[in-house]
Amino acid sequence: MDSRQPLDARAAVLMLILCLVWSLQQVLLKATADAIAPTLQIALRSGAGAVLVWLFMRWRGMRVQWRDGSWRAGLLVGVLFAVEYLLVGESLNHTSAAHVVVFLYSAPAFAALGLHFKLPSERLVPLQWLGIALAFAGIALSFLGGSKAGGGPVAATLAGDLMALGAGAAWGATTVVIRSTRLAALPAAQTLLYQLVAAFVLLMLAALLLGQTRFEPTPVAWAALAFQAVVVSFASFLVWFWLLTRYLATRLGVFSFMTPIFGVLLGAWLLHEPIEAHFLAGALMVLAGVLLVSGHGWLRSLRRPT
Repeated sequence: MDSRQPLDARAAVLMLILCLVWSLQQVLLKATADAIAPTLQIALRSGAGAVLVWLFMRWRGMRVQWRDGSWRAGLLVGVLFAVEYLLVGESLNHTSAAHVVVFLYSAPAFAALGLHFKLPSERLVPLQWLGIALAFAGIALSFLGGSKAGGGPVAATLAGDLMALGAGAAWGATTVVIRSTRLAALPAAQTLLYQLVAAFVLLMLAALLLGQTRFEPTPVAWAALAFQAVVVSFASFLVWFWLLTRYLATRLGVFSFMTPIFGVLLGAWLLHEPIEAHFLAGALMVLAGVLLVSGHGWLRSLRRPT
């Protein structure tokens, strides 16, 4: 019997904090890009986060399991994780943080499509198909409107938007691999360790190859890097995994849709990014579609008599 419970006040407060933290990561990467290149910052935070996760596992007496062959799937999700954040880092050079966070959080739609064909238990129902259609219609509207959200030419902004969408697809593919391989039976900390180690190695190489090694050791740059490593890459994910063991995942997933909303608002407030009408309409369609995809079980439960 599943002992997990619906959200209570503690879980709601923690989820609001997590959504705020996750939305801040793109805003901080964009805000500190002149002092530290986004790709380099993500690589460094991943390396520091990997060390913290490893120390946490040692403290809890957890050992990395290699002999079951899970390392192959671990390597794959690590590569996908690195690709996701490489695209995030590069997209921030061309488009706004608000665009990045909205397109990145299209990931559940991609994950649902992949799982539909991979696992019989994850077949999409008509309400979810409607949500996927709505999400991709919102993406199309956001692209077709055209803008200069990144402060540059329209073509460059569209390229940044496409990279952010690609990051969402990579995130969705990561979810499919985790759910459909031996990683599903591993402790979450080990899967996170796979992702962070691969991201550190591959993104450091990418930063060197792309010339994204700019780092001016200002107090703001160090503070942003510390926040990204300790709060985002380590603490927020551990709290998220802890919540998943105690509360219903569907309720937590619905709550997580606050992240792109916070991202758009923080981008407008802290970075003075314009919120274009067509992008806002498209973003709302994306969020509504993802809500139907991931929260259909919760929505159906609301219709049932208590």
